[in-house]
Amino acid sequence: MLDILNIILPVFILIGIGYAARWVNLITDALVDALMRFAITFAVPALLFQGISKLDLSQNFDPALLSSFYIAAAASFCLGLLGARFLFKRDIEDSIVIGFACLFSNSLMLGLPIAERAYGPEALSGNFAIISIHSLFAYSVGITTMEIVRARGKSVLQTLITVLKGMVSNALVVAITCAFAVNLSGLQIPSAVDDSFDLLARSALPIALFAIGGILRRYRPEGDLRTIFFICLMSLVFHPSLAYVLAQSMELSTDSLRSVITTASMAPGVNAYLFANIYGRAKRVAASAVLVGTAMSIVSVSVWLVLLP
Repeated sequence: MLDILNIILPVFILIGIGYAARWVNLITDALVDALMRFAITFAVPALLFQGISKLDLSQNFDPALLSSFYIAAAASFCLGLLGARFLFKRDIEDSIVIGFACLFSNSLMLGLPIAERAYGPEALSGNFAIISIHSLFAYSVGITTMEIVRARGKSVLQTLITVLKGMVSNALVVAITCAFAVNLSGLQIPSAVDDSFDLLARSALPIALFAIGGILRRYRPEGDLRTIFFICLMSLVFHPSLAYVLAQSMELSTDSLRSVITTASMAPGVNAYLFANIYGRAKRVAASAVLVGTAMSIVSVSVWLVLLP
């Protein structure tokens, strides 16, 4: 158990340092937002570009690996939406935001560093394969569902245009698209450019983790606590449990199973709050779920790492 804690605690300690720095006013909200904007706009896209552009697609894009993760993710969205609507009597738009929070695990900023510390950089191919379509999948599901609900008279074409605008304005989706283009075309990136991208990519995770801590400091666990814990239950227990069952039934390799579970078992990501903020619905619940889920995942992720081979 001590070995497991040594793997995950550095990640959460870095989040805690960011939280404490904002708590004692060593940094401001403006600086925290600037750090997160840098991470999301430049450093994390560089990390994704480096990982996906060099990925062996024929070897790592295993349909069974992707299916076990994304079937479980879609089920989490549906059950989250239905639970919010019928168990907690939220309106349909709030329910979609809550379903999105159940769907969007923090695969990049928590899952990737924890998987790297647990199994080494060479074991991350499956994680990158999942992450490469994670934002595209999650935002497509969330935005499409919300826009269909909000359409009320809009044509199918207008709804589709709104969805596409949401996709192309996301820096992560743009970076992933460019990475696939480079990978599939066989284009050789000049070494000087490649090295500069590599330097930028190395800054992504530590800066993002620190910034997450600062962001979490500004939110208190407010709203319906039952709904918040429901989101955490879906994210930390249901999603990885169903993914584990599916992965075992599809006889995934040990490395692929590790990639699926270290991605599925993460707490809701900051994107859950960003999605809520886009539509101005269930913002307090989404932000609180990110905070509470991140704290609870210290225990839940430890359990999953013990259970994994």
